[in-house]
Amino acid sequence: MCRPQRICRVAIALILCLRVLRVDAAQFTLEGAVSYMDSYGAVAAFGQVVFAPHFIGGSQFSLAPNILGGWVGGRNVERYERAHPNTRDSIGLLGAGVRLQYGQPYAWYRPIFFSFDPLLHDGRTQALSTDYEFAFTLGWQARHWVIGIRHISDGNFQSRSNRGENMVLVGVTL
Repeated sequence: MCRPQRICRVAIALILCLRVLRVDAAQFTLEGAVSYMDSYGAVAAFGQVVFAPHFIGGSQFSLAPNILGGWVGGRNVERYERAHPNTRDSIGLLGAGVRLQYGQPYAWYRPIFFSFDPLLHDGRTQALSTDYEFAFTLGWQARHWVIGIRHISDGNFQSRSNRGENMVLVGVTL
């Protein structure tokens, strides 16, 4: 099980990495969502920092490092009440990954992005039941807002029940 101390160590390592990244070019985004496990909803909130993109060789593709932290609320689902893990716990998540975009900065399709973030979290539920998870996001990043579809799960790498969280999120970029 992932403990809060492990999350703190990862947070410290990510903060130390900020010295290497161009913080002056970072975008800070606050995101809210309703997350679904099966058909049961819960509130979710995320904070994300996206750093300056770097084009890959001579291609039109760019990668931007990012840090993602968030919270997914628990839900009271009677059918999982006696299960272990159950669905009542809220989960805190923290990780880092990359955002992929295509095109020059002036292209109309440039705001479309795909991001991949390996995550650690501080608990277990039916939806997030391993020590780690992966967040996949497909979205549109405008100047001051973002909208996207995010899936968080362990990618079915372990045989445990891991239903995942699915959400449509909306955010404000600061």
